[in-house]
This record gives sequence, structure tokens and C-alpha cells, in this order.
Amino acid sequence: MDAMTCPQCRSEHAYQDGALWVCPECGHEWSDGPAAAAETSETSQIRDANGNVLADGDSVIVIKDLKVKGSSSVVKGGTKVRNIRLQEASDGHNIACKIDGIGQMNLKSEFVRKA
Repeated sequence: MDAMTCPQCRSEHAYQDGALWVCPECGHEWSDGPAAAAETSETSQIRDANGNVLADGDSVIVIKDLKVKGSSSVVKGGTKVRNIRLQEASDGHNIACKIDGIGQMNLKSEFVRKA
């Protein structure tokens, strides 16, 4: 019965269309099975600018100069950042870290590469 409930809006009116389930209320489509679980775990990985998978505790290098919002400081390209923490963020800043001389800040993974 849970497969007929939309995982996004919890509508009970979902129907099967071939290999996919479709929700007529929100338009969400999903597949039911072990392939779907593998697909969602692969898309939840955070990758750097070169496509390498990042993990908590990794060291990264900033690849371009980044302005610090609300300050006149700049994080220079080539700055090494140690011991990053990954986080889910709706604004794209999915790396929490501490940078020497600047302090605590959040970075986007697209502006770093794995060291």
C-alpha cells in the first residue's frame, strides 16, 4: 500500500505507468524497487568541481577567488581547507568549514577540488 502513496505529497491517488509510479496531484514520478534505492543514494553524494566524491573530514582546495558575503575579505584561489563537514543545503552551500584568517563559513562544492 505504501508504494501507491506519493513520497513527495503523500497523495493516495498514484498510479503505475510502465515501470514508473506517477502522482496526478503533484506530477512526481518514481520507480519502485532496489534500483530506485541505488539511484537515490548515488544522487545524494556531494562531488567537487572535478567530479570526485567528497566525505566529512576531507581536505579541499579552493579553485577561484571567492568574496566573503558581508565583508571585504576574499578567500584566495589555492587556499587549502582542512576537515570539511558536508551538509544538506537548499542554497547550494553544502560544505561547512573553518578557514584560517577568516573563520567559520560555508562553501559550494563546485568551487573546490579534493586535495
